[in-house]
Amino acid sequence: MSETWSQAEFERHLRKIGAERYHDKHPFHIRLHEGKLDQGQVQAWVLNRFYYQKSIPLKDASLMGRAEDIALRREWITRIIDHDGAKPGEGGIERWLILAEGVGLDRSYVMSCAGVLPATRFACDAYIRFVREKSLLEAIASSLTELFAPDLHKTRIAALLEHYPFANDKTLSYFRKRLTQAPDDVEFGLAYVLREARSREQQELCLAALRFKTDVLWTQLDALNHAYVTPGLIPPGAFAPGDRR
Repeated sequence: MSETWSQAEFERHLRKIGAERYHDKHPFHIRLHEGKLDQGQVQAWVLNRFYYQKSIPLKDASLMGRAEDIALRREWITRIIDHDGAKPGEGGIERWLILAEGVGLDRSYVMSCAGVLPATRFACDAYIRFVREKSLLEAIASSLTELFAPDLHKTRIAALLEHYPFANDKTLSYFRKRLTQAPDDVEFGLAYVLREARSREQQELCLAALRFKTDVLWTQLDALNHAYVTPGLIPPGAFAPGDRR
C-alpha cells in the first residue's frame, strides 16, 4: 500500500490536474478568447453550455440527498441557490439566459435544449450519474475544477469585451458573479477533500474524480469544435447557425 500523502502534497497533485487538463487549454476556448469565433459558433457554445449550467444544480441536489451531515448540506445548498436563484429572475441560470439573448438566441429555444449536441448531453448526464453513484468524497472532489475557474473567468471577461460586440456588463454578469462565488465554493470543497481523504487509496480516488470532471468539460468542447469549427459536421437535430435562434 502506498504511503498517504500529506495534505500539502495531495493538494499539489490536485492542482497539477488543472495545470495539465483544464479546458482553458482546449483549441475551441483558445479561439473564443482570441476573438476567432463567428456569431454562430459563439451561439453554439452558449447554447450547449446552458445544458451544463442546468445540470449543475441537479448534480448538487443529488449530492445533498446523500449527505447525512447537516453542516455539509447547509453549505452545499448555497450552490443550488447560486444557480437556481432564491426567486424568479435571479441565479446563474438566469444570468446565462441573459447571455444567450445577448448573442442572439431565443430564450425559450435555449431552455428547451432542443439543439444541444448529443455529446454535450452524454457528458453532462454522465456527470450527474457520477455524483449520484460514487462516494460522497469522490462526488465532492469532482467539483474541484472550481480551483481553476476564477482565472479562466477573468481571462474570458477581458477577451469577450475586447473581441465581441455582444459583451457588456449585463451579458457577462454570469462570469463576474462567479469571480466571487467560485472561490467561496472551492474553499469549502477543497478543505473537505483534503481532510476526509485519509488514505492513499481515497486520495487516488479523488484525483480520478477530478480527472473525470476535466474530461466532462473537455468532451463538450471537443464536440463543439468538431461540429462547428473543423470538420464542421453538425449532428442531425443539433443547432445550425442561421436556423431558429
